[in-house]
Amino acid sequence: MPVPPIVIGITMGHRDLGPAPTPNGRVRPRRPEVVLKAALVEAVQATGAVAVLLPPLSKGANANQTVDRLLTRLDGVVLAGGAFDIHPRHYGQQVEGRLDAPDEGRTGLELSLARRLLHSSTPVLGICGGLQALAVAAGGTLHQHIPDAFPGAIDHEQATDPATPAHLVKAEAGLLQDALGENILVNSTHHQAIDTPGALRIVGWAEDGVVEAAEGPGRWCVGVQWHPELLAHDALFKSFFAACCTR
Repeated sequence: MPVPPIVIGITMGHRDLGPAPTPNGRVRPRRPEVVLKAALVEAVQATGAVAVLLPPLSKGANANQTVDRLLTRLDGVVLAGGAFDIHPRHYGQQVEGRLDAPDEGRTGLELSLARRLLHSSTPVLGICGGLQALAVAAGGTLHQHIPDAFPGAIDHEQATDPATPAHLVKAEAGLLQDALGENILVNSTHHQAIDTPGALRIVGWAEDGVVEAAEGPGRWCVGVQWHPELLAHDALFKSFFAACCTR
């Protein structure tokens, strides 16, 4: 009998395009889209897995019921990064700093998934905002704006192409170090970071002390604050895939 494929779910975000021109009098409104960068899909597919895209929850959807159904069908989950912030109310705070485009449909799905996956045999990889979702789901909190919390911090929103590294991360012993080593060159496109990790264990820091990676209590649970799909970090995806094959 053929071996069933490994199926990995990847969370997605919303994009609102705004008003559109009407060339030749034809009305073609730009309507909201559900989106995900192709590089992440390709990185998952390169492992040999089948990628299944997970859109944000629609208004009124039951998050726990949706997650229960998803996790019976998925061998692993990627909580993907995106151009949005988790609203501070999800970790018991008021808005005190910069807040970029909260996406409640996406946050609802990602937090529900993360809470289940933290105590599950299903592997999970959190990328950028996905690491922050893991931290919040684990009972942690976020620095709402890095420059406010770390006045001398390096620039974590690099001006250069994120396909090139911006700074170094030091990783301590764990799954991440096993995959990528102790000294990891990473890109940087975030203005928030983990403050308190909750049930996570911090395993990576930038040279300014900003948290860049953490691991959770699940069988294979890793979150990184950068975008490994844009760099030569294939070993991280291979480690994740191997865990998905043996859950």
